[in-house]
Amino acid sequence: QVQLVESGGGLVQAGGSLRLSCAASGRTLSTLTMGWFRQAPGKERDFVGAITWSGAGLYYADSVKGRFAVSRDNAKNTVYLQMNSLKPEDTAVYYCAGSRSRLSPEDRNEYNYWGQGTQVTVSS
Repeated sequence: QVQLVESGGGLVQAGGSLRLSCAASGRTLSTLTMGWFRQAPGKERDFVGAITWSGAGLYYADSVKGRFAVSRDNAKNTVYLQMNSLKPEDTAVYYCAGSRSRLSPEDRNEYNYWGQGTQVTVSS
């Protein structure tokens, strides 16, 4: 079993930056595709970005391309989400997730492990 814990959320002004971290315990992340999702109040949990186990594959939602970057450090068993040029519409609870699947990293149903989430609030 894998336990995922997100950190790094908070309140930031529009145009600012945050880096979220997702630390894992219980097993190595090195064989998992890792994704980030977000959920705003009253909305579904949406895909943000993902990185394959090797780091060679990167996937992003159109709404964050060019602003957000996913990376991983398998030696530290940690995944990151660097968020730049933040907008008020980026406000949400952000979740990291791990998938044993090699298919559809954008599909939340492919993910086996989820963190509890961290709140990101962007003020205008």
